[in-house]
Parts: sequence; C-alpha cells; structure tokens
Amino acid sequence: MSYPKIIKEAALEKMFHTDLSLRHISDELGIPRATLHGWKRQYQLINNDNETIHTPAESWTPEEKFAVVLESATLSEVELNAYCREKGLYPGQIKAWREASILRKYYLHQISDYLELFANNKSRAVSIIVATIGCETRRSTEMA
Repeated sequence: MSYPKIIKEAALEKMFHTDLSLRHISDELGIPRATLHGWKRQYQLINNDNETIHTPAESWTPEEKFAVVLESATLSEVELNAYCREKGLYPGQIKAWREASILRKYYLHQISDYLELFANNKSRAVSIIVATIGCETRRSTEMA
C-alpha cells in the first residue's frame, strides 16, 4: 500500500523527534510497524552522516559544544531527546562531539608524552616518532 508523502513525513517526525515507541506510532497512524521500520531504515541510510545535519549548533564554538557534551553526559535517552529538542540539536551531533573530544584528549596526551620524551632523550624520541609515522627522516632531524 502506498501512503501520501505527508503521512510518511509525519511518521518520520514522530519517530525521530518524540519519545513515542514505534508500536504507539503504528497504532496511532494505522500503519504497520514493518512499514515504519522500512521508512526509518530508508531515512537513516539517506541521512546517516552526522555532518549532513545542519543546525545553528554547527556554528557553535568548541567550548560551547564541549559544554553540551558535559551537560548531557548523565542524561537518560528520554532526557537526552528532551534536551536536544530544547537546544535544537540531534543526539547524533552530541555523540559526534563526545567522540571528537575523546580523540582530541587522546592525541593531546600522546603529543605531551612525545614532548616529554623529547626533552629527556632526543634520539629516542626521534626514533619513536619516525617509527610512528613510518618514514625514515632521521638523518635530516639529526642534522638540525
């Protein structure tokens, strides 16, 4: 059975922007759950990339994004959805920001370790850095 575009859009809106279960949406709109699952999967395939989501939050500073990550860290899924609606965000954005923060912290820690090692033992630090990036530029570094 084919449904009007407005019905499909209303169902997708309820799936992604409310706390209603798929069963409740199915009962409310009279659409089989299998159909709703198909629409949801199709929508997610098209809009899977977090970077395709454009909201005003994309122009936020890193400090503002990090504040959101901290504020939302202990929220349940229901609370997170309400928080996102209030802020005009998507949960996927917060997840991406959290992952970026974790990676940034990891790499800053690694760089800090290399700098400390470099201060203590230049030749050992150079050999580790060369091994890490997979190139043999040791001679040019030793000449400096």
